[in-house]
Amino acid sequence: MGLDFIQGGNADYENALILAGFGRFHYWLLGICGLIYANTAVGITIISFVLPSATCDFRMTSEDKGWLTAAPMLGMVIGSYFWGCLADTKGRKIVLIAALLLDGLSGLLSSVTTIFGLFMLLRFINGFAITGAMGICFPYLGEFQPTKYREKVLCWMEMFWTVGIILLPIIAWLIIPLTFHLQFEWVVGSLGITWVFSSWQLFVAVCALPSLVLGLSLFMFPESPKFLVECGETELALEIIKDIYVKNSRRDRTEYPIHGLKGNDKVNNIMETHNRSKRTLSLGKPNHLMILLNEIWDQTKALCHPPHLKRTILTCVIQFGITSSYYTLMIWFPELFDRFEQYETRFPDTSASVCDVSSIVLGSDVNGTMVDEFCSGKIDTSVYLHTVFIGLACIPTSFWLPLCVHRLGAKFILVISLLLAGAVSAGLYFVHNSLQNLILSCIFEALTSMAISTVYCVMVDLFPTNLRVMAAALSLTFGRGGALVGNLLFGYLIDLNCVVPIVMFSILLFISGFLCFFLPSTGSEALA
Repeated sequence: MGLDFIQGGNADYENALILAGFGRFHYWLLGICGLIYANTAVGITIISFVLPSATCDFRMTSEDKGWLTAAPMLGMVIGSYFWGCLADTKGRKIVLIAALLLDGLSGLLSSVTTIFGLFMLLRFINGFAITGAMGICFPYLGEFQPTKYREKVLCWMEMFWTVGIILLPIIAWLIIPLTFHLQFEWVVGSLGITWVFSSWQLFVAVCALPSLVLGLSLFMFPESPKFLVECGETELALEIIKDIYVKNSRRDRTEYPIHGLKGNDKVNNIMETHNRSKRTLSLGKPNHLMILLNEIWDQTKALCHPPHLKRTILTCVIQFGITSSYYTLMIWFPELFDRFEQYETRFPDTSASVCDVSSIVLGSDVNGTMVDEFCSGKIDTSVYLHTVFIGLACIPTSFWLPLCVHRLGAKFILVISLLLAGAVSAGLYFVHNSLQNLILSCIFEALTSMAISTVYCVMVDLFPTNLRVMAAALSLTFGRGGALVGNLLFGYLIDLNCVVPIVMFSILLFISGFLCFFLPSTGSEALA
């Protein structure tokens, strides 16, 4: 390509990225960000296998299960904007590392507790942490990509989510059926303490380890140079782009033709006012903290005023509709599969709807007889197999999305997938056996997971760099709020009137699909 755009050795960020090439560095970055996204799939849906496995140990009713599934969602509601604010002020990489390490540590601690309340608290912390990783990995990856490749690269993240959905039931299948049951007792004065460690707790511990490994691995990757440019640190950003050039071309960094990056005038004014980058401000110093809080407040106000207000409202409402439906049903699918297997074992050759099957497990207002009857502590192997099928069903759409996103457009894919997902969600009311339930669950997962990944891709283009992660975090807050409400309602209504949540989720998906008509087209312009 010609170098006419270089003025006095300086170039804008987009052209600097183009000259750095696209190659080995970008594949490694896609790999680490993809694994982080796959890990979030495991972290968010792990509770779906804990529900049937830990029922006996914690003596959980359906309402207890509703609260347990809601705990990580509540953590996500609180954590989304917190991590977004940090990432837009302190940097993408360091905040991503902190979120992953916190998720891993809290996951390990939750695996050794035998107290239901403490377990629920630690799963709350897991949700608080994992939402930071989910909200940051897309902007972090996208800011390294030239416009030509950005949308396609981001769409490949859907494949990693699918990998996570497939791996989770396989790991559960390998570990949870194990028969070991460790029990230790201590006597402290007149108080006896009993600690139990069983296979489902080992499963929770194993699933916590990837977060620690990925968090430590990220130290080998650079901060987003786009974020550094917005902070006024153009020299450091250029050095990172030179490193990318060396890794992609395997040539000496002195051969890179650009000697300076054009900065952002507004950021330079901020640098001049405070005489330092906002990234270097310390949260422990009151005057620095006030500068950061004022910056966060200014960014939040910018999201709530034109020209960003319309996009903020659209993304928040769309995320609410998709996430409340997806995360509620995905977390409860293994539980529903388990109930179908128990029902068909008890009543062979008898068909029943989802709502009829759900009535075999009663709520806390009974004496526990039926709960005891279905409290075996074991999950039927077909439940694992069915959940693997759900993940495998996503593979075709995971390949189709990045290959077709430029031809069809992200907005078209969002509209079609959400409208079809709404119809499938309504169809769950009409299933009468486990096979029909499995088929619709597979279609639902393939459509909604594709829609969620596409929304994240679109978000990278909709907002400028200084607002990008915060906008994603705000929409995630609304989405996780929907998931929180959805899980609580499903836990209370599954044994009483499960028609209500099914209809509600279907309507929310239809509304989200309709609202996607109003999103602008993306993927054709350089990042702002």
